[in-house]
Parts: sequence; C-alpha cells; structure tokens
Amino acid sequence: MNREQNLNNWAKTILASQSVKVSSEFCVIAASDDASFRRYFRGETEMGSFIFVDAPPEREDCQTFVKISELLVDIGINAPRVYQADFTEGFMMLTDLGNQLYLDVLKSHDVELIERLYAEAFSVLRKMALINCAELPRYDEIRLQEEMNLFPGWFLTQQLSLSLSENENQMLEKVFGFLIESAIEQPQVFVHRDYHSRNLMVVTGDNPGVIDFQDAVSGPVTYDLVSLLKDCYWRFPRNQVVDWVETYRQDSSLDVGTEEFLRWFDLMGLQRHLKCAGIFSRLNLRDGKPDYLKDIPLVIEYILEVCDIYIEGAEFADWLRSHVIPHLALRMKS
Repeated sequence: MNREQNLNNWAKTILASQSVKVSSEFCVIAASDDASFRRYFRGETEMGSFIFVDAPPEREDCQTFVKISELLVDIGINAPRVYQADFTEGFMMLTDLGNQLYLDVLKSHDVELIERLYAEAFSVLRKMALINCAELPRYDEIRLQEEMNLFPGWFLTQQLSLSLSENENQMLEKVFGFLIESAIEQPQVFVHRDYHSRNLMVVTGDNPGVIDFQDAVSGPVTYDLVSLLKDCYWRFPRNQVVDWVETYRQDSSLDVGTEEFLRWFDLMGLQRHLKCAGIFSRLNLRDGKPDYLKDIPLVIEYILEVCDIYIEGAEFADWLRSHVIPHLALRMKS
C-alpha cells in the first residue's frame, strides 16, 4: 500500500474519531505540491474541507511544523491549525485555507486589490517580527554560507557545467563575506524564510493565510521583506519596491536610516537569490522538478540589479555577464 492510500485511511480514521461523517467514496485529492518532499491533499466532509499532509518522516519534520504553527496562531496570524498529527507516519490534518494564492491575484493585475493584499501582508510581517524566536535555529554565518554555496555547487558547476578557477572562487568568497556581514549586523527577528506570493493565501477575513512556515529561524529583519518584494515568481518595479521598503521601515519604527535599511534589504536579496539559483538547479537535477528552471532568469536579474547598485558587487556583475549568462542562455534554449 502506497503512502497516499495510507494517508487516505488515516484521514478516515481521524475523522471518524471526531464524529465527522464522510461518504463511503471519501478520498483525499491532491491539493498542491511544493519544493519539498511534503504533499498536500484535500478531503471534503460534512464539516467542510480539511488539508491532509503527507510528510515522510525520514525527509520532513512534522514536530517543527506543529511548533511553528502554534507560534503563529498564538500571536493571531492566520496559519493552518494542526488538528491531528502522527509523527511516526508523517501525517497531519490541517485547516484548509483554500486555493487562491497571492500569485493568482498578481496575475490579474488588479492594482487596487494588490495594494490592499500587500498592505495586509506587511501587517502580518510586522506581527511575525514580535514572535519570541529565542528557541528557533539561528540564521548564523554558517547557515548563510552554506546557502550561498549552493550557487557554485549546484547552479554553476552542475547546472551550467562550469569549472571555476582559484581567482573566481576567491571572488565568490569575497562577495559571500560582505553579504554575511550585512545580514549579521541587522536586528534578528522571527523569519518565515519563504514569505512570498506562493505561500500567502487570499482568504475571506484575517488575510493573508500563511503557509509553508516550518523552516522558520531567528534571522535578519529584512529577509522576509525581500522574499515578499523581490519574489522569485513575480517582479515589481524597482521604484515601487523602494517605496514599500521605506514604508515598512517607518511603520516598524526601526532605529535605522532609510539608506542603510535599503542597503540591508538589497544585500539580503542578493544572498537569497544566490541561494535560490542553486536550489532551483538542485530541484531540477536531483528531484526531477524542471519547472523551477524557468524562474532562474528572474533570479539572475535580481542579482545583477543589486550588483550594479553597490560597488562591492561590480566585479561579480561583470563576471556574470561575461562568463555565466551566455552559458545560462544556451541551457535555457536546450
């Protein structure tokens, strides 16, 4: 019996234990997939629908998911509540927040609605920053370095088949070094780590619904803001991003000036997008998910944008344009 069948049987058992009636034809239906090994299924009942999660215990940590869910719900954030969890099997039963993503609204180009939804997302972001994150893993120098290593390890070497010289490796290490310094000097708060248009749900009341939060850490104050405004799946105009960043800084009463906060934000974005280029390559090569390759060109655009603004990235930008982008263009055509 495969995991989906086991999950379906578990769901019926859990629902029966709570006196929730289901039809004899009850069957969980695939609801969504993501970049992890988790799979999400929807089950319809007389009490409404629920989400059932298949998270193989050798790959995923359901206990951390439950812990972070409680932190978010306790502070009034609309995250899925965990009704039941079987840590041994890796199954969970959650609140169903629906199926409309922020990304769906972005594609509608409804400017007024987008402005409202993002104002609500900023409000939740400020609320998350108040969560006591003392017990969460730290987004420290080691973690930041390991993430950026995905760029040469998976994107350059494996996806593009490039061999790096000693000088090129030294250049990368120099870039990684000043990005780590910028991240560490920022105030450290609760960080969702994937706070973007594919993980924010449009719901009726108490918007947004926040999902995919299980990798939360204690980290730089600009990280989630970067995820939201320099979204790997949607690009906002630079002037709009800058205006939003300044509004967020003012509304958060942060003791940092406009220019320094924007620099923190941009350099945090550079760190994140180096990681994302590596992750998207790994998803393609290791996990058989080639759809993520189409998101790499936007990630590279973000990287170049920051490198063109700040002098520390000038050499890196020149090298990307002369050595990397031609190879990427060839791979995207093949």
